[in-house]
Amino acid sequence: MPTPRHETLPTALLLAAAGGFLDTYTYFTRGGVFANAQTGNMVLLSIAAARGDFLRAGYYLIPIAAFTLGVLVTEGLRARFGGGASGRWRRVVLLLEAAILAVVGLLPPSFPDPVVNVLVSFLCSMQVNSFRQLEGMPYATTMCTGNLRSLSGQLWLRLFAGDREAGAQALRYFWVILVFCLGAALGVPLAALFGGRSVWLCSFLLLGAWARLRGPSPR
Repeated sequence: MPTPRHETLPTALLLAAAGGFLDTYTYFTRGGVFANAQTGNMVLLSIAAARGDFLRAGYYLIPIAAFTLGVLVTEGLRARFGGGASGRWRRVVLLLEAAILAVVGLLPPSFPDPVVNVLVSFLCSMQVNSFRQLEGMPYATTMCTGNLRSLSGQLWLRLFAGDREAGAQALRYFWVILVFCLGAALGVPLAALFGGRSVWLCSFLLLGAWARLRGPSPR
């Protein structure tokens, strides 16, 4: 059977580049918050609460709540447009993400950081909930911990069990992780040069993924 477009490596790389960039973007331009890595925000929340800084703890709770809301909205879109491999609801998610980021790029630096972080966390959760498989393997496009675990497991199978297919799968995870890191690194100079408008790069990446999903699945 052909691999659905939303599970192919080129689509995954476009999404991973956007995912890495967005974490850098919110961290450097919007108050030191991670848009994607809610584990990091939960740790920062716990540290603030342990220090008695409950106002700061509440600040980190905002992107966590937005992330949760994004998952709920995604499930609603899946139910509304139908699940399966057709990809229609995923295309809606990508267009919605690109549109939100286009608006975010227009917001001035004086615009409240928590509102921007809510928007970015919301769309990141939609992305991670909509794109869960890479050629049949579980993965994520907005965080690396699970991908690193999967890469390591597949690498063990290749090196010590002689599984050649595991080697190919490990390489796919490697490319996703590498491109995520490159997206995060690219966010540093672009945020310094273009400020908030640098996030428009992610809109173009997401539209590229949207265009790929419109085509027929490869054979």
